[in-house]
Amino acid sequence: MGIIVQKFGGTSVGSVERIMNVANRVSQEVLAGNQVVVVVSAMGKTTDELVRLAGEISSNPSKREMDMLLTTGEQVTIALLSLAIKEKGYDAISYTGWQAGIQTEAIHSNARITNIETTKLKASLDEGKIVVVAGFQGATVDGEITTLGRGGSDTTAVAIAAALQADKCDIYTDVTGVFTTDPRYLNTARKLHSVSYDEMLELANLGAGVLHPRAVEFAKNYSMPLEVRSSMENERGTIIEEEVSMEKNLVVRGIAFEDQVTRVTVCGLPNGLRTLSTIFTTLASNGLNVDIIIQGTTDQDTTNISFSVKTADLNDTVRVLEENQDALKFDRIEKEDGLAKVSIVGSGMISNPGVAAEMFKVLADHDIHVKMVSTSEIKVSTVVEKGSMVKAVEALHDAFQLSVVENNEVTV
Repeated sequence: MGIIVQKFGGTSVGSVERIMNVANRVSQEVLAGNQVVVVVSAMGKTTDELVRLAGEISSNPSKREMDMLLTTGEQVTIALLSLAIKEKGYDAISYTGWQAGIQTEAIHSNARITNIETTKLKASLDEGKIVVVAGFQGATVDGEITTLGRGGSDTTAVAIAAALQADKCDIYTDVTGVFTTDPRYLNTARKLHSVSYDEMLELANLGAGVLHPRAVEFAKNYSMPLEVRSSMENERGTIIEEEVSMEKNLVVRGIAFEDQVTRVTVCGLPNGLRTLSTIFTTLASNGLNVDIIIQGTTDQDTTNISFSVKTADLNDTVRVLEENQDALKFDRIEKEDGLAKVSIVGSGMISNPGVAAEMFKVLADHDIHVKMVSTSEIKVSTVVEKGSMVKAVEALHDAFQLSVVENNEVTV
């Protein structure tokens, strides 16, 4: 008998009918002889509706009270799913995040898990119960309720799996696995049999929404095998593991993209040794993340620094820079919006030189202008005009033959 952790997202539990379907999925694992912990999100658009209601009351609601409000969504789901499992003839018990022993740091709306006290979870499993846990939430050592931020239910599931030393963690979603790119944009996108932790972490950070980066990080740190599967289709999904067991012939494993990118250029900065550290320390201390960075020296005394930010962070970024203009000593700020980031990812790049050159050639052949570039050992990211994003994805997907099913690929 092994321990299996299953996570079902909001779409998968969006109605009573779908909750009954989840109960069927859970019971199949029990029939296979496994102990099961199920982590669930709030039903459908429940969280969005709660945020909307809070917005009607306050334009700047307290983060503590928002955590109190938003955690109620998952509490509804765990109770309904436990009832559904009981109707199937199995014993089940539901726990909120704090009842399940999930301890977090004392930060509201985006807390990190610091510890999981597994005594109650293990006792319930040993009693033969299916344990249903609310994702996305926990509590501080002082009992303050917190939420884990976007993708928090994925993180909850992987963290519980690691704490229980589970055999596996299955992430059930509305897609059948991890694809070479988003199949909603490209119908030739192909489901991958397996992806490495590092590749999945890059894809998740670069815009692939199927898994949250923090959950992948947790899985990698604890060597926890993940499988991304469909909650509606009864087929195998994509395994995320340390070493990929299939498709090793692929130099590029996937293409990620996002279309809410803005380029900010700070002009006329002093050309000093500490200019870079000062400007980015200022932004970081205000909780602002930047992505691709380019520095261009204009003359011996001044320099320009360009960087990309998420469009949603643009106003805060400009505000912080302007508030610190006297200290940073720049002349002006220039902005360019309507941009997108397109990235190729693959561990095969490490041993195959020329991948970046091929990417740039493909984009040039399709008259796509590259505005910014960032690289790592296993990815190349380019910033292009938003209107060229899909064309870039299609061209790169074709050039790197990602829609081709190889003879050695196993299909199930």
